[in-house]
Amino acid sequence: MASVSLKETLTKAGLAPELAALLEQMPHRTIQVDARRPFREPGVLRNEVMFVKSGILSKYKPDGAGRRQIVALRFPGEGILPREGAAGYGVQAIVRSEVMVGKADDFDPIVEKNPEMARFFWRLVQRNEAIGYEWLVNCGRRDSTARVAHLLCETATRSGIDVDQEALVNPFTQQQIADITGQTSVNVNRVFADLERQGLIRREGREIFFQDWSEMRRVASFQESYLQ
Repeated sequence: MASVSLKETLTKAGLAPELAALLEQMPHRTIQVDARRPFREPGVLRNEVMFVKSGILSKYKPDGAGRRQIVALRFPGEGILPREGAAGYGVQAIVRSEVMVGKADDFDPIVEKNPEMARFFWRLVQRNEAIGYEWLVNCGRRDSTARVAHLLCETATRSGIDVDQEALVNPFTQQQIADITGQTSVNVNRVFADLERQGLIRREGREIFFQDWSEMRRVASFQESYLQ
């Protein structure tokens, strides 16, 4: 995935250009994060802010047996905000990613001095909360096929592709999809085969073509309003 300008992305999301520029000019490091290797472990202090420039980051939580549940995704232009105390989640890249990392000590004063920016990030927090609720319903109430279909619909929408003209390059391994949707990788493989048999998708390598977007949305119970 191509690297994005943080200023342009935040401006497109509704932040004033001069405020977006302040964040882009904030002292930071740009880090290349390898896929499927822990970038930040759970249970440690998280006094930093991260913005994804390219790729996809995930938040994950381990269970008592060491298995991981992926609980959130961050796409290019999206971020992980600072928090007080230890974070109960770890951070890991889904694919090789470029991440801007800054200190909370630099980020917090900018937000505190600019109420409009504080409102902007509050809206993003509310959006992430809405996504979290949707994921909870997805894992708790939908069947295996709907869970995977919903993830594909959400990923296509958050990636900004034109589903009528473009293919979604699947960023996930089958195990990652299983870790997001709360099932086994064997189940995920079966679901993909079912979606193809139903004529909803067509796969060419890692490319997924949506053959019937309306029906795919219906199967997934996908309403993109929670992403706005």
